[in-house]
Amino acid sequence: MSQQRIETIQKWLKDQNAEFAFIQSKANLFYLTGFRCEPHERLISLFVFQDKEPFLVCPNMEKPLISQAGWAYPIIGYSDHENPWELINKYLSTYSFEQNIAAIEKEALSVARHEQLQNLFPTFTFVNCEQGIMEMRLIKNEDEIAILREAAKLADFGVEVGINAVKKGRTEMEILALIEYELKKKGIAEMSFGTLVLSGENTANPHGHPNTKQIKEGDFVLFDLGVVVEGYCSDITRTIILGQPTEQQEQIYSTVLKAQEETLHICREGTILGDLDRKARSIISNAGYGEYFPHRIGHGLGSEVHELPSLNETNNDRLQVGMTFTIEPGIYLPGVGGVRIEDDVLITKQGHECLTKFPKELQIIHS
Repeated sequence: MSQQRIETIQKWLKDQNAEFAFIQSKANLFYLTGFRCEPHERLISLFVFQDKEPFLVCPNMEKPLISQAGWAYPIIGYSDHENPWELINKYLSTYSFEQNIAAIEKEALSVARHEQLQNLFPTFTFVNCEQGIMEMRLIKNEDEIAILREAAKLADFGVEVGINAVKKGRTEMEILALIEYELKKKGIAEMSFGTLVLSGENTANPHGHPNTKQIKEGDFVLFDLGVVVEGYCSDITRTIILGQPTEQQEQIYSTVLKAQEETLHICREGTILGDLDRKARSIISNAGYGEYFPHRIGHGLGSEVHELPSLNETNNDRLQVGMTFTIEPGIYLPGVGGVRIEDDVLITKQGHECLTKFPKELQIIHS
């Protein structure tokens, strides 16, 4: 897998007349090498050339894990007392370049590391390779889809644990801890993002912060979580209510559910991505809640929990078989609460498949 992806990058470099690509973001490194870790302040980077062997730069402590991940090319290891840039410079001293162009991840690369590269290659100009790599990552193969299905299944499980734990007087953080504890028992070492368990007025914040607030009768309770399985992420949101809902709460929920279901109905090859956002937005706006739907309908999903495509109303790209993304309309009413329903979606030749399958009908919990 790494070999094929490296060759694709090499072809892209030739098309761009770029001598090499310098890759150091966590997700892109994983995609191209099979190795996933959190390097903290230490440099882990990949150099890919048009027609030379690629090599990795990493702390010596990571070398065994990189080899275990299947990386078969050279590795430059360094200890904490060594300067990796000096080792890179020494390794490259015999290389000659004709085009003074290199590719970097402009969104992910720090100013400090860009300056180090510029010191090594003072005559070079730098182009952005992120779009090219993201387009490679856009369409998932069968192996990736199988992993994403497993990640979605475990996200379903996490929501089930959370809902079963809801009762009057229990805190958001208590339920959150139980969800992650049960997932860790199943071998999940990493969540896709910080798990959200929000209740009452806290659900009116799309990215609210769980706290020690006790859940009370009449509260919406919103769960937003995902897990990382073999380097791939899932992302699900479900909203329930503790006790008898008000007429307004029922209306908000039914509007979000309708927006999600009708948007899913048009998820098929060839659909313009912006149409997905417009479909959900029109339903929510027609119900009188347009100003309370402040975010796009969804985002791409893969080795990052947010990647291409961006499902906003200005995106005129079309859905392709093998794309994976979320559909997640929401209504967030200050002083009342919010509802979001989110699924992970795969575009297939037949239309689409929801990878997350936990029921979406309003669940009313009686404690």
